[in-house]
Amino acid sequence: MGSFLSKALLDFFIAFGIVLGGAILAGIGSVIALQPPSDTMRHIAEHLKIWAVVAAVGGTIDPIRVIESNFWMGNLNPVFKQLIFIFVSFLGAHLSTELVHWICRERV
Repeated sequence: MGSFLSKALLDFFIAFGIVLGGAILAGIGSVIALQPPSDTMRHIAEHLKIWAVVAAVGGTIDPIRVIESNFWMGNLNPVFKQLIFIFVSFLGAHLSTELVHWICRERV
């Protein structure tokens, strides 16, 4: 159970870091390019979300292969684990996107 929780935690923070780091670096690049950084950061965070999930779970084919092969054999424990890893990765990417939106919000 310990390795499952540690992998889930790593997946969360990998996805979180990909979105946050990509958005921050895009903001720095947009300042250099004389573009509005908040618009760029929000846009990049939204578009990096799915790629962060894919990178965190280790690619697109392996998790799907694990789900498919174990599901048809009736072994549902690995299927649920993979689905939880995907969900946790999505949660990390989504929370990071929300953080970027919060940082870049309009101030009046």
